[in-house]
This record gives sequence, structure tokens and C-alpha cells, in this order.
Amino acid sequence: MERHSAVVPPRSPTVIATAVGIRHLRPADWPEVARIFGEGIATGNATFETEVPSWEAWDAGHLSEHRFVAERDEEAVGWIALAPVSPRECYAGVAEVSAYVGEEVRGEGVGAELLAALVESSERAGIWTLETGVFPENEASLRLLGRFGFRAVGTREQIGRQHGVWRDVVLLERRSEVVT
Repeated sequence: MERHSAVVPPRSPTVIATAVGIRHLRPADWPEVARIFGEGIATGNATFETEVPSWEAWDAGHLSEHRFVAERDEEAVGWIALAPVSPRECYAGVAEVSAYVGEEVRGEGVGAELLAALVESSERAGIWTLETGVFPENEASLRLLGRFGFRAVGTREQIGRQHGVWRDVVLLERRSEVVT
């Protein structure tokens, strides 16, 4: 099996300007959010998920105050949200990032806009560590996360199967420089 080493480039303050607005995600956004999630699933390199969950399941798993949608021409083109990593008090300031950008706007800086909003929101709420898992083949996500100070802390080798194939996942984290 071929192994990929994940290198996360050093942090850069550059964020590509886009013509999108970022706002809190509302339940009424779910059809568009689900569509974008489905597009991510279809790539085969965004998630182990094989089906978009129901609104109820997704809603129950994500922190309500840390959900954002990128909107262009009144249409959702991307979303980002945080999920708690544990109910234990010692991990109250640690959350997992999920982010998806619609296929029609990938590479246009939408992910950067969403990530900037999420980092600001999480730090304002006292969250000290953001973490996420990324397939090593998803180089665009690894580059984006590196620009925002995420670092690879390891590769979880053959951590799960996707369509019968074992997949590795790079575990990344970002420690806040504001929340101490």
C-alpha cells in the first residue's frame, strides 16, 4: 500500500478575498447544506460518510453557536461547523472542525472565509484547540488548514474503510494563541 506523508505548510496570513457573505447557519439552510455535504461525499476524499445524515442527526452532533454558511447570491456555497470531541469537562475547550465547499466555488477562497469566521467564533467562546481529520490525498484542505495554523500531529494509518478500502487520516490541530 502506498503511504502519503502529510506536510502542512507554515502559517500565512493571506486569505483570498471572495464575494461571499458569512452568516450563522439556520435550520432552513439544511437542504443546501445537505447538497454541499453530498458533493463532498461524492469526491471520495472528504469523509468516511457514505450518506448525508438527517437534519436531526447533524443538528444533535454540532455546536449550535459555531455553525456558519457561506452565501453568494442568496445561495449557500459552503458550510463549516464545530462538534464537541468529548463530554468530559477537561475537553470543554476542544472541538472538531467539519467544512465543505460546493463544487462550483472550490478554489475561490470560500473555505478560507469560513475557516476565518470559525476560528474567530471559537476563540471568542474560549475554545483552545480545534482538531480535524483529513485524508492525505485531500491536499487542498491540508494547505488551507496550514495557512490557519493547523499542524499535523500524526497519521492514523488504516483507521477506517471506505468502500472496502482501508484509508489513512491525517490528524491536525490548531492551538489558539488567544485562549490560554
